Amino acid sequence: MRVLPLALAAVIAASFVPTPSMANADPLVASLCDYVKANDKNRLRKKLKESRVKLRNVYAGISCDGSSLLRTAMAAGANDVGEFVAKRLSANELGVAEADGMTVLAWAEANGHGASPITAAIKERMAGGGEESED
Repeated sequence: MRVLPLALAAVIAASFVPTPSMANADPLVASLCDYVKANDKNRLRKKLKESRVKLRNVYAGISCDGSSLLRTAMAAGANDVGEFVAKRLSANELGVAEADGMTVLAWAEANGHGASPITAAIKERMAGGGEESED
């Protein structure tokens, strides 16, 4: 007779156990990743504007299949979007080591993207060149 109340209590308790949510499950993050992979700068800008999100404020928290937006852009050959993203971030953000301990530039050089226009935009940004816009 005591089994039913104990089972019910266990089910209720289990329903309150928090489960870790995947960052990529967020529709905004999924959209941003899709636009980066598709090299669709206009839709990326529109989505950021609609969401009232500044890229520099959320960049560190976005992961596309385990990679940052810039790494994803380089791997997909999405040069337009990659340059757009690089120009929106500060030199400090571009110089931060990512989850694997490598900076974006170190990763680019190690993975054959050293001559990419995205890498050039990152280097220019880190050297203090280029004006940051509010798009």
